[in-house]
Amino acid sequence: MLERKKFPSYIIVFLTPAIIIYTLFMIYPLINSLRMSFFTITADNREVFAGLDNYIKLFTNSNFAPRFFGALKNNFVFFAIHMVIQNSIALTLAALISNERRRGAKFYRTIFFMPTVLSVVIIGFIWNLILNPLWGVSKSILEFVNLGSLFQPWLGLASTALPTVAMISVWQFIGIPMILFYAALIAIPEELMEAAKVDGATSWGVFWRIKFPLILPTVGIVSILTFVGNFNAFDLIYTMKGANAGPDFATDIMGTFFYRTFFGQQLQLGDPSMGSTVAAMMFLIILTGVLLYTFLWQRRVQNVQM
Repeated sequence: MLERKKFPSYIIVFLTPAIIIYTLFMIYPLINSLRMSFFTITADNREVFAGLDNYIKLFTNSNFAPRFFGALKNNFVFFAIHMVIQNSIALTLAALISNERRRGAKFYRTIFFMPTVLSVVIIGFIWNLILNPLWGVSKSILEFVNLGSLFQPWLGLASTALPTVAMISVWQFIGIPMILFYAALIAIPEELMEAAKVDGATSWGVFWRIKFPLILPTVGIVSILTFVGNFNAFDLIYTMKGANAGPDFATDIMGTFFYRTFFGQQLQLGDPSMGSTVAAMMFLIILTGVLLYTFLWQRRVQNVQM
């Protein structure tokens, strides 16, 4: 009989404080928020079980449904811009700086990652100044390169506000997927590339036929992190456009919609029950994305690499 190994007691001692803190500040709020979505609060501050009434109200009520579906649509657009533009550029940059023969790779890696460590408040304030149509420098820069006709108040137009904020977010956070891709690329054995080049493969062919299939697990991780991060997004839009996510809710996403619903804004009173319902929908959307990644993408990657 093999003796079962005992779990070291000192590990339990070290993990217990972290588990307690994580439970208090992450698990309990999540569970309590899900619970609150099935209750309503009466005028005398009593909780009354409402079943699915809050969800039906969210999907059908004229005060909530248009804003909910508008925020959900904008969130998918926000995610798509990050997924296509941010991750594509990040992969390209990672491929370039992972080349050992490229001079200044460490310098460029640092420069591209620097915006990631800056405060979102600072980023929002700076870009509001740059893009301001009255005293911003964006118009002068475009006129300097003979592209002044392209200038417009991007943050003030409903058609361009969301893509503009999304591109600012891409600029700030592109360093994170770049570093993840870079770490995956430099972990590939050099012998594989040398053998491919001996067989006559071009640099382009080496990347797409050897490197890219080997970093598919990292591509999946970056994709799901992008999905979760964008459906939890709030701070940049709140900093640049406020809780109303103007103009005319053009930059409204699930995070700002949840904030207004739960805490209230200006003449709108907060409704914790409906706010919890919005938070529950955000949780379900993120959970669905994670499950799809787990059961579809990972299996596909395993089949490709077998």
